[in-house]
Amino acid sequence: MKIAILGSGLMGGTLGRLWAACGHDVTFAYSRSTGKLERLARDSGATHGSVAEAVEDAEAILLAVHWSRVDDVLQQAGLMTGQVVLNCCVPLDDSNTDLVVGTTISGAEQLAARRPDARWVSCFNTSPSESFDPVFARKDQTPRPHLLVCGDDVGAKDVAGSLIRDIGFDPLEAGPLRTARFVEPFAMVTAELAYGQPGGPALTYRFDKLR
Repeated sequence: MKIAILGSGLMGGTLGRLWAACGHDVTFAYSRSTGKLERLARDSGATHGSVAEAVEDAEAILLAVHWSRVDDVLQQAGLMTGQVVLNCCVPLDDSNTDLVVGTTISGAEQLAARRPDARWVSCFNTSPSESFDPVFARKDQTPRPHLLVCGDDVGAKDVAGSLIRDIGFDPLEAGPLRTARFVEPFAMVTAELAYGQPGGPALTYRFDKLR
């Protein structure tokens, strides 16, 4: 699968590297440093380019930038008509302390309103990037940790689910995109558990219905 990674931080860098290890055609884009994109591509056996080059003909696009940068990256990405966009952005303030959107609307819904012809899926924002490598290393073990997924396009969620399984998680259906109104605050809980409490940041979760 051809995947565009828009964002060169821990989230985008780690997922792009692991998807490349699975055999996907990964292109890294969007960084203040071209050298960083070059390193990510070299170390992953992937490629790098401009945002426009990365999204062209991409079968999946990962949006993994700080909330303050979404307008800029969307402008460079264009309309993304018909393309599957996996959004892992949480709408945080500049200090990464508080949500700037919430309860009656979500960051995911705002992004979808800005690019309504793209096929949006919200995922990967409820587990810290530090968990991805250990989950990937244990991907053949069961039970797998869950990863919440919400979106309005069934086919797009199927694409997201396949890529989530490649990392080693089981996708957990969380309903339509409006569920992101509650998922994004939950992401703040997982961040507190990962970074604010003892035990290290490689945090995962799993929900089970008891019978």
